[in-house]
Amino acid sequence: MKLKSSPEDFCVEELTDLRVGRGSHALYRLTKRGIGTPEAIQEVLHRWNLPRQKISYGGLKDRHALTSQHVSIQGGPRTSIEERSFSLEYLGQVPRPFSASDIRSNRFRIRLRAIRDSFKQDYDARLHQSRTHGLVNYFDDQRFGSIGISGDLIGEAWCKGNYERALYLAMAEQNPHDRPREKIQKEILREWWGQWGMCKDRLDRSHRRSVVTYLVDHPTDFKRALALIRQDLRGIYAAAFQSWVWNRWLSRLIQDRFSTEHLVWMESRSGALAIPSGLVGDSERVWDGLVAMDLPLPSARIHQWPTGTEEALAAVLQDLTMTVREMRFKYPRDTFFSKGSRSIRLMPMDLESHWETSTDRTGYSDWSMSFTLPRGAYATMAIRQWTLEHNIPDLSDDGESSDEAEEEPDHV
Repeated sequence: MKLKSSPEDFCVEELTDLRVGRGSHALYRLTKRGIGTPEAIQEVLHRWNLPRQKISYGGLKDRHALTSQHVSIQGGPRTSIEERSFSLEYLGQVPRPFSASDIRSNRFRIRLRAIRDSFKQDYDARLHQSRTHGLVNYFDDQRFGSIGISGDLIGEAWCKGNYERALYLAMAEQNPHDRPREKIQKEILREWWGQWGMCKDRLDRSHRRSVVTYLVDHPTDFKRALALIRQDLRGIYAAAFQSWVWNRWLSRLIQDRFSTEHLVWMESRSGALAIPSGLVGDSERVWDGLVAMDLPLPSARIHQWPTGTEEALAAVLQDLTMTVREMRFKYPRDTFFSKGSRSIRLMPMDLESHWETSTDRTGYSDWSMSFTLPRGAYATMAIRQWTLEHNIPDLSDDGESSDEAEEEPDHV
């Protein structure tokens, strides 16, 4: 199976109810192909000589895709940009910056290539089940781009007050998505960790080097050094840990409620995740009862939990030698876990699909589909569940998400 053989195989259109009219912010449609959102935004800022704080958008869209999303610029030019890899179309004026809350949904058009014909019946059955029962709304692996090769979570060490470990994981640990320059910078830190003058002399000018400069004068003040990491990146690390715990929590709730014959498992960067299968009769009623509630994003800020769920959360955190009350950041005060909830069930809307015989290989077909997902849901998670029972390649995209407000975690 091949996903994203070309950008046109993975198309994302961001939908919003925000309407243009009057206001101090110019609203644009950013359409890009084969380039990440941060790179496109940086080009716009450079082209118009704008400070970073003037521009706002709701989330990142996949690099290896054809995508459109909305961008606002305070006092931005009432004109458009046309470049080889992206275009910025001026739409009109709005009264405030565009944000994630302005995204109503994302519309996807996806083509999976080179699928064995013998798999088609299984895939169609899973897709058909999702029309009635939906899918499990797990966070997908893009959410966990900050997790390095050890699998340790920055947020876990941070909550436990192990600031040196959290700083090391954020700045120095190898990550499968590291780009060549990033690998070199991290190798320097791993080799000379603790010898901050040596690190400073060898590192490129960057925010990472600024943190090391502080450590030259305060060699063991890892608590303050961690706080010097960019706030947006610290928010990423917090979200990754909170989402990881949420995934493990939901998986345990599903595992506790369904018998073995009604469970299949999906590998992920948050461990093996339970997926209900063959929902009929009693298992169907169990699933309907579970998805009737939303599951809070876990943190010490929550004091009431849905009935019958707190024990499973406590068990997940016990595996990390933590309690719910310890799931908070004592320092700095500008970083905290989100407060809210997430739907357990993901219902793809306007779902259509069809098969075409592959022109490349006999006995293989291409599967085209289109569907709409609410803000915060992952198209790759839907694909993983529809194609669950066969070997699927890694669908993540260098730490980016097609529908989540994530930042690339490697630019410390």
